[in-house]
Amino acid sequence: MISLKAKAITQINAQVLVRFFILAGVATLLPFYVHTQWLTGPIINAVLILTLFLVGIRAALILCLVPSMVALGSGLLPAILAPIVPFIMMGNALLVLAVDWFYNNLLDSNRGYFLGLFTGALIKFLFLYSSVIIISRLLIKQELALKVAQIMSWPQLATAVIGGVIAYLFLKKLKKI
Repeated sequence: MISLKAKAITQINAQVLVRFFILAGVATLLPFYVHTQWLTGPIINAVLILTLFLVGIRAALILCLVPSMVALGSGLLPAILAPIVPFIMMGNALLVLAVDWFYNNLLDSNRGYFLGLFTGALIKFLFLYSSVIIISRLLIKQELALKVAQIMSWPQLATAVIGGVIAYLFLKKLKKI
């Protein structure tokens, strides 16, 4: 009789595991080296969506937790913004969940992908912007609160959409979508 541990190990797909580690590596290392929201944001969003399609929903949701912690630790996200990190994580998860739901529930997968992408990006933007407005008023000075709100407003929407388009192009090239 095969033990549960041995059975679990044999069911691990090495190719999927390699994909996850490559994508997780990009999501982990990129914020250490690239400190530009307009470059890091789209790439991270693309990585989250690529993980969804190449590895699966669970891996994508786990990866949603990583980039904002690394961005905080690397200085891309100022230390004063530490209280909003859980909200960034949730915003990433909302984007991934929207893309997954629309893609899997609409008959036309291309339409589902883009409807999920735009809906998810809008939900992420609204969630982050409203969260930051509330939290920043409680925790930081008003001048800084305005700057924080700007970082977490429309650039979040734009970087999510750009990242989704990048992911779509990769997935099309790999014939995974």
